[in-house]
Amino acid sequence: MSVRVRPFRNGGMEVDIAVLLPDGTRYRERKVHKKSKSVVQRWGENRERFLLTHGRPAPKKEVSTLKEFAPRFLDGHARANRHKPSGIAAKESIMRVHLIPALGTRRLDQITTEHVQLLKQRLATLAPKTVNNTLTVLSTLLRRAVDWNVIAQMPCVIRLVKAPKPSMAFYDFETYTRIVRAAEELGAEAKLVVLLAGDAGLRCGEIIALEWQDVDLQQRQLCIQRGDWRGHVTAPKGGRLRYVPMTERLTAALLAHRHGKSQRVLCRADGSALTQDIVGEHVRRAGRKAKVPANGAHRLRHTFCSHLAMRGAAPLAIQVLAGHQDQGTTQRYLHLTPAALEGAIRLLEQGQPPHHGDSVETTSG
Repeated sequence: MSVRVRPFRNGGMEVDIAVLLPDGTRYRERKVHKKSKSVVQRWGENRERFLLTHGRPAPKKEVSTLKEFAPRFLDGHARANRHKPSGIAAKESIMRVHLIPALGTRRLDQITTEHVQLLKQRLATLAPKTVNNTLTVLSTLLRRAVDWNVIAQMPCVIRLVKAPKPSMAFYDFETYTRIVRAAEELGAEAKLVVLLAGDAGLRCGEIIALEWQDVDLQQRQLCIQRGDWRGHVTAPKGGRLRYVPMTERLTAALLAHRHGKSQRVLCRADGSALTQDIVGEHVRRAGRKAKVPANGAHRLRHTFCSHLAMRGAAPLAIQVLAGHQDQGTTQRYLHLTPAALEGAIRLLEQGQPPHHGDSVETTSG
């Protein structure tokens, strides 16, 4: 048994420990410390006593690389927690397109803050939201690795980039009326797609998944309780069903469209479900006919929320009707509320003296 301490060629002190273990085997361990010889000597003697008492240390478990850990993360986190199929697909895409090419060969415990900054630089040409989505997936992956004892602690600091709040593009009242008229000329199905998005605020997947059992024509009310993403039917975004009263023209369009081909309100001739592309094409064709830009149903949903705000609807009512999970989303429309703007300006006039050009009635006493 021996503990030898000697200068190391690249600086510091090397401790060389050789012991005869209780099981009769010999074990040798070398380690370099950037400390004084006396401190390293004491460390070596303590280490020698530990080895004599506890025996040969267990071999260190090799930490997974990001590429190796990715399938475990997707199965154990996203799928096990029943994330929506669209969310799982988004995480898979981020892994395949961004994270694995940039960091896939690195061990999880070797991903440093500098590597995160280099990743940001690599993604510099992409939209801030895309960059932040990628960083969020990386952060969540590393935190799950800590939770599952794959690594001892977060190996890096991940800060999101500043992202401006997106503007909610919508159609004014006159333009929306033109789109509805254009859709009507194209056919009953196109008109119904436009009205479900613009008069009821449904998302594209909610339009596809709407069933006749969700439609109460007597009470003029829709129950939004499912969404469809590429054939996967789940709860609506936010996880809660909601009830949306129908306008007269939406009610009339649904009455005129009644059929027995499928449980779905909107379907193809053979009864099969519509796709996101078909819904989007109905909106684009209506836009072209009305000579206005129309990319898909989501701008019509923004129009629904914006028109409610412009007509003075309460923020809570907009949130409930649109199915927003948090009020922060709804607040992006509140600058359109005329009553709020008018009330804010009137606050400036409280306590102001009358303008010198105004007539002021006086009384003599």
